[in-house]
Amino acid sequence: MATRRMRLTRATRANRQERVATRRMRLTAATPGSRAGGLIVTAVLVVLAGLLGGCSAAPTVGATGYVQGAGTVTVLPVGQRGAPRDFSATTLAGAPFSLASTRGHVTVVNVWASWCPPCRAEAPGLQAVWQQFASSGVRFVGIDTRDQVPQAKAYQAHFKLTFPSVSDNDGSVLLAFRDTLPPVAIPSTLILDRSGRVAVRVVGGVTETRLSDLLRQVLGEGS
Repeated sequence: MATRRMRLTRATRANRQERVATRRMRLTAATPGSRAGGLIVTAVLVVLAGLLGGCSAAPTVGATGYVQGAGTVTVLPVGQRGAPRDFSATTLAGAPFSLASTRGHVTVVNVWASWCPPCRAEAPGLQAVWQQFASSGVRFVGIDTRDQVPQAKAYQAHFKLTFPSVSDNDGSVLLAFRDTLPPVAIPSTLILDRSGRVAVRVVGGVTETRLSDLLRQVLGEGS
């Protein structure tokens, strides 16, 4: 009997302690301070969730290696074009090329890579503009950067590109435009005036219509 009474006493005490603890929890949850604390914690969690979601929503240039969306156009006044640009390199066909050889001609310089989706999107338009303006004395040259020659040649053949492109696997050719183009600006297009100075810069993809209009503008200078 004594043992049974001790067990009942312990069970009664345990039940009382559980009821007290439960009551304290309810009182704490009902107080204004605790409620505000709960709301603050909830708000912080919501904000963190939003920030984490935003970080992974849209890829950046650094993550993808290329510029997405429509190109940003900058037209430089004649007095702000700086010095003529030059570089020497080897074309994908294995021939030597010097940008200085285009002096006296308005020249389009396009930076591309075979692995770049926006480059592939603009390639047919570039070829169309090249064919349209070649008879006007316009020169075209591509800079194939951070790429492999076999893939680059396959890219040229696929899009039937007939203007020359130089290989720039290590990015050294782009150093000629380091004060004009960001190092990850793929695709990008420059229009050089007849003196070899940068007259127009397009960072990102360019359409056939946009490039044609910009070329006409530079071709009209001094005419």
